[in-house]
Amino acid sequence: MTGPQTSDWARTAATTRGGPLIATEDEDLLDDLLRLCAAAGALPEVCHGTPARRGTWDRASLVLVGGDCAGRLAGLPHRENVVLVGREPADPDLWRRAVLVGARNVALLPDEEGWLVDRIADTVEDVDGPALTVGVIGGRGGAGASTLACALAIGAARTGWRTMLVDADPLGGGLDVLLGAERIDGLRWPAFAGSRGRMAGRALEEVLPEPHGLRLLSWDRGDAEVPPEAVRAVLAAARRRGGVVVVDLPRGTDGSVVEVLRQLDLGLLVVPSELRAVAAAHRVASAIGMMMGDLRLVVRGPCGPGLDGEEIARLLGIPLAGEVPQEPGLAQALATGRPPGGAERSPLAAFSTEFWARALPEGPEVPA
Repeated sequence: MTGPQTSDWARTAATTRGGPLIATEDEDLLDDLLRLCAAAGALPEVCHGTPARRGTWDRASLVLVGGDCAGRLAGLPHRENVVLVGREPADPDLWRRAVLVGARNVALLPDEEGWLVDRIADTVEDVDGPALTVGVIGGRGGAGASTLACALAIGAARTGWRTMLVDADPLGGGLDVLLGAERIDGLRWPAFAGSRGRMAGRALEEVLPEPHGLRLLSWDRGDAEVPPEAVRAVLAAARRRGGVVVVDLPRGTDGSVVEVLRQLDLGLLVVPSELRAVAAAHRVASAIGMMMGDLRLVVRGPCGPGLDGEEIARLLGIPLAGEVPQEPGLAQALATGRPPGGAERSPLAAFSTEFWARALPEGPEVPA
């Protein structure tokens, strides 16, 4: 198949309603357009010839007109978002037919399949801009990065923001376990291993588990690998949905991690207030700092004498985002399935609330 490729996960995803209107009597062209709509996560309406209801033409988010039907649709009122689709680049009459139906664009298949999938996907996304994407990484093993990532995601969801939590560490044991969500239905990373190109953000969101008011993309307990190009496609789709994306990062810098780092708006380096942890964190900061435009420090308490947040920030040479005090009873809460930051009066929840108050614009969006 030329053009975009999708993995098996798309076959199980509920396609997005509000998709394009397809007008063609060319069965081969219709098959191609239905395939491209599926790749974009859109559920189209199909009419042969002139739409039976005038309102269908007016309401559709996008109209894809086959070159064979352009003459019959010439009497309909011109509107935005009409694309004439054809196959003959040398056809001198194609642009004249585009003018007849008010189409500002002509897509010639198969060469422009990728462009057309992007155009279809754009019409089914319903947000004004990409998500604020925050990566969390530990300065050393056991620093508490996964715990903080979960608390930040829960805090954002609690305030009403569309939130997705992405587990980018295949060796971390799975954030679904940390959230007590391992039994919740939904797809995990291995289902997306074959993903390529543009993926619709809504379709991704709808097939993921939904614990604690957020969408979660975690690992299962298998050993499947997800290539960097699939990681790139999935994270880009998550960002296009808007709101907030929180990513739990591993400390390595392999190809998949590099793809994630390129899409982050902000990184948080979690460092316990210990001298050895600071030494380890210096190496991590040096490795990822060049790939991130904005890396900040989160110090995990309790802070020892002479080693508070400001001093550690000075030693590492990165700005301080804040300190998280020690949280009594955290281990017991996690063991009983209570998520990090779930208790609104906990230190983790307080840090999350303060962090998002500074990082996000006033007034959460209303999730669709």
